Amino acid sequence: MNTASKLFEGIIPAFYACYDDKGEISPEAVRALTRYFIDKGVHGLYVGGSSGECIYQSVEERKITLENVMAEVKGQIKVICHVACNNTQDSMDLAGHAESLGVDAIAAIPPIYFKLPECAIAAYWNSMSQAAPNTNFIIYNIPQLAGVALTPALFNEMMKNPKVIGVKHSAAPIQDIQIFKSLSEGKSVVFNGFDEQFVGGFAMGADAGIGGTYGAMPELFLKMYDLLKQGRMEDGRRIQYRVNEIIALLCSCHANMYAVIKEVLRRREQLDIGSVRAPLVGIIEEDLAVIDKAVNKIDEAMDFIKSLD
Repeated sequence: MNTASKLFEGIIPAFYACYDDKGEISPEAVRALTRYFIDKGVHGLYVGGSSGECIYQSVEERKITLENVMAEVKGQIKVICHVACNNTQDSMDLAGHAESLGVDAIAAIPPIYFKLPECAIAAYWNSMSQAAPNTNFIIYNIPQLAGVALTPALFNEMMKNPKVIGVKHSAAPIQDIQIFKSLSEGKSVVFNGFDEQFVGGFAMGADAGIGGTYGAMPELFLKMYDLLKQGRMEDGRRIQYRVNEIIALLCSCHANMYAVIKEVLRRREQLDIGSVRAPLVGIIEEDLAVIDKAVNKIDEAMDFIKSLD
């Protein structure tokens, strides 16, 4: 495995699905969201994952999103593209397309629904990697949704592929970050993917963070990252507590969390990227008071981080 910890560092928001008023992919909204993230100073984008509602989009829709992200990024920040579909052929198609656009890495969850042996999961991932032979590959470990966890044995098997450079670890046991770093003798990059444990993940050795809530408050995660790099753990922890309170509000509505975040972006940033795609649930009237509270908490946290300078 290549030494990869310096390839990806910092804050990498998971990119949200962008729809027009008819519920179709909006290239204009994709570009606007990309500019928003670049202007905020993030270090990269993770396109086409859970936050991008990938399992509810067609292959062509996912290609349109990535094409517009890449056209706007123009090499200014890193781009990782999640390419997994629930069949190998479409996943390979997306992998080859991502490589043709020059992404910095592709990533993939394991196949969902059917419980497959680890040899089949490895073959699935390696097929995508073969379809993008010049592009780094990142394993996406999210067992609470995928239904299967990345085991040390499967990780060791994937390490035989020289394009596999690390793991996006989106599970609660942050000890696994240490395990993945140890198994690769420190050569792999491990992304903290559990936003509520950002500080803990970096304390356990994470190199970068990829998160679905970063987009609602990128300044807070950027500040936490900077403080941790400076060794200011206590200040980072103080922000984490505020972030966790905000995340709890984002998850407490009737609507899906991503619909709530999109409404937060509309209110705080005047950025309209639509709602979410069914069967995900959109905003209802009863959610508005909670969203108001979340917006106020974010504003308060923004004021708080200024006091730490």
